Amino acid sequence: MKTARSTAVPFAVACLGIALFSAMDAAMKGLAIALGAYSAMLWRQGIGGLISAGPYFLTRKGWPSRAGIRIHILRGFVASIMAVSFFYGIARVPLAEGIALSFIAPLIALYLAVVLLGETVGRHSIIASLLGVCGVAVLLAARIVNDDGGPRHLDGVAAIFLSAVFYAWNIILMRQQALLAPPAEVAFFQNVTAGGFLLAALPVVLLFAPSIFTVPDASHWPMLVLSAALAFCSLFLLSWAYSRAEAQVLVPVEYTAFVWAAIMGAIFYNEAVTWTTVAGAALIVTGCIIAARGGRPDTAHLEAAA
Repeated sequence: MKTARSTAVPFAVACLGIALFSAMDAAMKGLAIALGAYSAMLWRQGIGGLISAGPYFLTRKGWPSRAGIRIHILRGFVASIMAVSFFYGIARVPLAEGIALSFIAPLIALYLAVVLLGETVGRHSIIASLLGVCGVAVLLAARIVNDDGGPRHLDGVAAIFLSAVFYAWNIILMRQQALLAPPAEVAFFQNVTAGGFLLAALPVVLLFAPSIFTVPDASHWPMLVLSAALAFCSLFLLSWAYSRAEAQVLVPVEYTAFVWAAIMGAIFYNEAVTWTTVAGAALIVTGCIIAARGGRPDTAHLEAAA
């Protein structure tokens, strides 16, 4: 009974964190449609850096170590590609479908952990991977058949899958980063480094694809500020929850994002959730749960990699 009570509050806080993160996705979908994924992320990261600077500089006890700086920079690079490709994708496919496709990331992370952390792939992981591949196949087949006769937007699907690959790498980096930095430092440096990489790409964008860079007008700034604030609050809530309950207790919370995506997609974008989207998501989520119950990561590998 005491254990149930001790995990109830972190579980509820994690649910709120995922809900806020899903709301941020919904806001960014509109911004990606209006401004383009690159511009929406560039401006949001700048605002996020300003929002996260206060908590970081008020609580920091010194500058990050060399290893910490290396992880911050690498994760910023990965996050910049991951986010732009994801928001490019959800600007072209329904929000719930995009979230369902992104759920494949933890399964990809299993195999990246083999390469990057020296972990082994067990029987549970293989079964989980097969279920995940089946789920992606269902979603992709539905997109190719496209019964409604509208655009297939396979470029959006490809972008989300690319984002999932980078998010899988991001999962590995999060494990390493958690050993080196508190949440305020993580939030600040992720905004600054990811924004820095996007800003560094601006000369290339202006030279080869100037149309994808847009300066927001007055009507877009409130939504940009809202999306940055939602991302910041979500990160802190999830960090708080994961520091007070085991990951295996909170794993199911991640998949409530699909429910929120379906609700927000219907309310704000008039998107219907098809049975193929539900079936594909169910297969992928089942695979992720099997993988999560198959064993815990070896923290010795994480410490060595960090």
